Amino acid sequence: MPDLSQTTPAAFNCQGGLVLNRSTFMMQPGEALELENFEPDIEGGYRRINGFSKYVTGVVPHTSDAAERILMVATFGDLVIAARGEKIFSASPAGSSWTERDTGRTSADKYNFERYNFDGNSKLIVVDGTNAPTFFNTSMSATDVSESSVAGSKFVTAFRSHMFYAGKSTTPQTLVFSQPFDEDAFSSGSGAGTIKVDDTITGLKVFRDNLFIFCENRIFKLSGSTSSDFAISAVTRDIGCINGNTIQEFAGDLIFLGPDGLRTVAGTARIGDVELGTISSNVQSLFDANLANASEFQSVVIPDRTQYRIFFTKTGTAETVTKGVICVLKGQSFEFAEIRGIKPSATDSFVKAGNVLVLHGDFANGYIYRQEQGNTFDGTTILAKYRSPDMTFGDAGIRKHMQRVIVNFAPESTIDADLFVRYDFEDKNSARPAAYELDSGDIAAVYGVATYGSGSSVTGTYGGASQPLLRQSVEGSGFAVALRVNDGGETAPYSLKGFQLEYQLGARR
Repeated sequence: MPDLSQTTPAAFNCQGGLVLNRSTFMMQPGEALELENFEPDIEGGYRRINGFSKYVTGVVPHTSDAAERILMVATFGDLVIAARGEKIFSASPAGSSWTERDTGRTSADKYNFERYNFDGNSKLIVVDGTNAPTFFNTSMSATDVSESSVAGSKFVTAFRSHMFYAGKSTTPQTLVFSQPFDEDAFSSGSGAGTIKVDDTITGLKVFRDNLFIFCENRIFKLSGSTSSDFAISAVTRDIGCINGNTIQEFAGDLIFLGPDGLRTVAGTARIGDVELGTISSNVQSLFDANLANASEFQSVVIPDRTQYRIFFTKTGTAETVTKGVICVLKGQSFEFAEIRGIKPSATDSFVKAGNVLVLHGDFANGYIYRQEQGNTFDGTTILAKYRSPDMTFGDAGIRKHMQRVIVNFAPESTIDADLFVRYDFEDKNSARPAAYELDSGDIAAVYGVATYGSGSSVTGTYGGASQPLLRQSVEGSGFAVALRVNDGGETAPYSLKGFQLEYQLGARR
């Protein structure tokens, strides 16, 4: 029996997220050098993400080309609304057929929309950058806004019971707002009007009783309640938003994509006009590699996970290699991960009766999907990877003879992954032990969720550990040690909570 009396343990929690801007010597053991399709878990650790599945089983009809992308997806009442080609359709979730609701939308581009209720009746208004804005009632009857000055608007939002329109190609710096409680009335004597800013508008968002106007190089704030007291002020004149589809209300603030990565409005306001800074500095290299092609990026918020996702959607890039970034607020700090394999052309996230709906339309096949559903990307395996920093345990000059790795994880069902131990920054001459199995067949079953019985494909074990410890003897030695977890299966998500590495000290180099 080996003598373990001189064994030294080193334990750490999985926390801090993906860090790409610091030397591995400066990283904390719980941070990640690779974190792909694992998300920082608000309950601690790194969780393998859920997949997505079809929300409507039928294809959204195309106009002239079967490769037309989805231009809009929106939840409205009990229906899901989608735009493709020159038409707008509606369908019931889990249904198989689409009903045509509006046609003749020539040369429509990416849609923006607003859900609102001015008079006790819920409505949905859409703009597409070319055609007249169109609003729908709950019967899905379509009505075009008649005012020519707002035809071709790219952005629309309701603020203080006025409808605001912006982004028209011929007047890119102008906001037009309607009379109160009427999206299709524009008499200046009855409360309608226009506001002009000195930069091209890239997005609108209502937040904390103000309307934020995002531009290419500036951000403005509109306050007040009516045309008589509307007042506009600059939040910053040095920082702008490069893609309005990335603007989301998130974690009590507004988050958006600036020229230097992800920013929040509060962060911009605090630094004034002097110094730049982003919340995404830990993963800045991912943004630097993609910002030049940001025009088609999409984003969603998953509120019950305090999570923002930005997808680096690009024409010509296959879905399987499309990347993005997951941003999670944990306490007072943001943690990041990389996402790969989701390529939305349009998105919507909506909370209905406590149920979070995260939808996206795809780029070529004409389907609407629901995220956070299932264990695959609609049948495609989710490839997930975690890699720790290279850990020297305080002294890079002493060899460590590894004895054992103890893994603490929280499974939601049986899992199937591989654990790798790598040495000396994965030098080609260092030891490279074969993969160790990381799995759990005996897990805690939750009544109403797990299925019991030997004939079931998922069998819960009464009294199993909810956060089991896997004690794995390992081989090899080195001056620095790193752990990898590769998940390439189709099992349910699980969280990596922490690790303990046990080693004996060897000779000094």
